[in-house]
Amino acid sequence: MGESAKKLRAGAGEKEGKYLGFELAGENYGLEILKVREIIGMMDITPLPQLPSHVKGVINLRGKVIPVVDLRLKFGLEASAYHERTCIIVVETRGSNGPVLMGIVVDTVSEVMSVDPADVEATPELGLRLDADYIMGLAKQREGVKILLDIDRVLNVQELGLGM
Repeated sequence: MGESAKKLRAGAGEKEGKYLGFELAGENYGLEILKVREIIGMMDITPLPQLPSHVKGVINLRGKVIPVVDLRLKFGLEASAYHERTCIIVVETRGSNGPVLMGIVVDTVSEVMSVDPADVEATPELGLRLDADYIMGLAKQREGVKILLDIDRVLNVQELGLGM
C-alpha cells in the first residue's frame, strides 16, 4: 500500500459525509456540501485584466463581489460554451485572511450524495508525476466513480493570483 493510500485509510472517517455531485466534461466530481453556500445559474461575469485564463472574472452577488473560476480550464480540460444547465457553485474556501467566497463554473449539478468511508479509495498511483493533492479520494458509487475534491486546494487563492 502506497503512502497516499495509508494516509487516506488513516483519515477515511474524515471523507464520509454529504457531497454535492457535479459534472465536468462527462466526468463526475463531488465536493463537501459544507463548503457550498449556494448554486446559481450563469450570470454576467466581469473579466479582470492579468488574471490566469481559468479565472473568468468576478460577479456581483447581492452586493458581494465574488471571483469566478472555470473548473474545466483550471483542470486543463477543453473549454465549452455555457448552456442552460451550466451553473456557478458558490463555495467558501480558505484565504490568507480568513474565509473567501468564490464561484466555480461547472457543466451541471447532479445530486447531493452520502459517502461512506468504506466506499472511498485513494487516488491510484499511475506512475505519472501528477499533482493530485486536490483530490481527497475516489468514491465508489453504483453508477461509477466520483472524484472527491478538496476545494480549498483546488481554489488556492494565492496560486490563482487573487491575493485574498
